[in-house]
Amino acid sequence: MNAKNLSRREFLGLTAGAVGTAALAACGSSGPSSQSGGGPGVASYWSLSGPPGEPIRRAAIDRFNSTNPTTKISATFFQNDAYKQKIKTAIGAGQGPTMIWGWGGGGLKTYVTAGQVEDLTGWLAQNPAVKNKIFPGSFGAATVNDKIYAMPVETVQPIVLFYNKQVFEKVGAQPPRSWGELMALVPTFNAAKIAPISLGGQSRWTNMMWLELLLDRIGGSQVFDRVFVGEKNAWSDPAVLDMLTKVQQLIQANGFVKGFSSITADSNADQALLYTGKAAMMLHGSWSYGIQQAQGGDFVKSGGLGWTSFPPVEGGKGDPSDQVGNPGQYLSISSKATAAAKDVAKKFMSTTLLDNQEVAGWVKSGGVPIIEGSDAQLGTSPDAQFLKFIYDVSSKAKVFAQSWDQALSPTAAETLLDNIAKLFQMQITPQQWVDSMNGVIGK
Repeated sequence: MNAKNLSRREFLGLTAGAVGTAALAACGSSGPSSQSGGGPGVASYWSLSGPPGEPIRRAAIDRFNSTNPTTKISATFFQNDAYKQKIKTAIGAGQGPTMIWGWGGGGLKTYVTAGQVEDLTGWLAQNPAVKNKIFPGSFGAATVNDKIYAMPVETVQPIVLFYNKQVFEKVGAQPPRSWGELMALVPTFNAAKIAPISLGGQSRWTNMMWLELLLDRIGGSQVFDRVFVGEKNAWSDPAVLDMLTKVQQLIQANGFVKGFSSITADSNADQALLYTGKAAMMLHGSWSYGIQQAQGGDFVKSGGLGWTSFPPVEGGKGDPSDQVGNPGQYLSISSKATAAAKDVAKKFMSTTLLDNQEVAGWVKSGGVPIIEGSDAQLGTSPDAQFLKFIYDVSSKAKVFAQSWDQALSPTAAETLLDNIAKLFQMQITPQQWVDSMNGVIGK
């Protein structure tokens, strides 16, 4: 995962009020900053500084400490880049916190391989009330070798196919219900001098979203699962070549806006193309809603923004309900912690992190909590229609896959992003892409 993209991909809120502050979540303001009033406590907790996350996390720890005065938690909050460095160093030296906040996937797998985090499978089995409150699909990024090493927490952010209702009405079209329909829309919008799809291709991870969902719809979630577990030549699955070929066909058909490879997602130029009507569609994380709401004038308020899930592919094996994106954030327990500290952590994770105040905090911030039944509170938001859509697709997903560059190791992720950029610029063939990616499986 590229650190420069974390603020937008991980922590942007969904409402206009959240957007201005949420963008700071990954960079923080003054971290590290210690939780005041609790002293060193029995258990320690490290996470990210900055709104909207830090205040909600602080409030949860304060609630726990006030009701558990003899087993308090001490917390330290870091800016994003500092956190990524410090947590890795501390855990490697056996001096990490009791509770380790993270993104699951490849980073978590590294900790598991080194024996640095606790296996939570048995604890969750003994506490079904805890596990059953969390969206089932969110456990995928917390699972390594069929065992759960982290508890999914906080919010979900699936990838959404956004579209401009006004330009669709202009050409008399409907949102695509299949890959074939999406391809058929390309010449229709091009003829109307409207870019079919906006894409901030210079950022690379935006291109990746098209591959992730296409592969899922063509071959099912099991194809990437084999890559994640390190199966030799897993990228050689025929579904992968089909995915890569279809993407290049879309590019050759001028499906993406002209010059997409020089457009950056960090500048929100891709978002602007959609809300100004210069592009008809855009595949992006659910955080895009808040960006368009904050920067697009009355585009969202007037009902100009539409959204739907990525369509199925004709003849594909994938379940159209599968989601890809950020299935949650994750808390692990250090295997080096004392038994007493582990007990405190588990008590905190089974009580405070699932309480109504926690849910209300994330809803107020513009997020969709990872907890079953949290949709009951979404009606209080002015963006209830969109938030309930996100809740529905996330809670019903049998599989909620983590973005590939988060699921893979840093080495494999960088090779992935580099090859994706070359693929979209037509500099390599699908087979060359497969051969290159097979070379970094397990690295």
